[in-house]
Amino acid sequence: QVQLVESGGGSVQAGGSLRLSCAASTSTTPSCMGWFRQTSEKEREGVAIIRKMGSTAYADSVQGRFTISRDNAKRMTLEMSNLKPTDSDMYYCVATWGWCEDSLRASDFHYWGQGTQVTVSS
Repeated sequence: QVQLVESGGGSVQAGGSLRLSCAASTSTTPSCMGWFRQTSEKEREGVAIIRKMGSTAYADSVQGRFTISRDNAKRMTLEMSNLKPTDSDMYYCVATWGWCEDSLRASDFHYWGQGTQVTVSS
């Protein structure tokens, strides 16, 4: 059973920074990991993905402000800077051992974490 354990998140003022981390409890390396965000009032949105070989893709809304990286084969980090109130959401770590598209499709990911809350105040 694969588990994705998220850490980080919290509350920050607009313009501030936060870091999210996710570790996969698995013996093999996911081919693709990433982050999605959603609250009950909004549709699920892909934020960023990173593939095993290091290629990345970002949502237009976070391009230039967020950076995704892999700390090792099973752990990744999302550095979020210049945060805006519209970034407030529940953030979910995702992983797959298949392919993931640059278009950040939720259906590409078979495993999801429990979520961590990010709140940005104006």
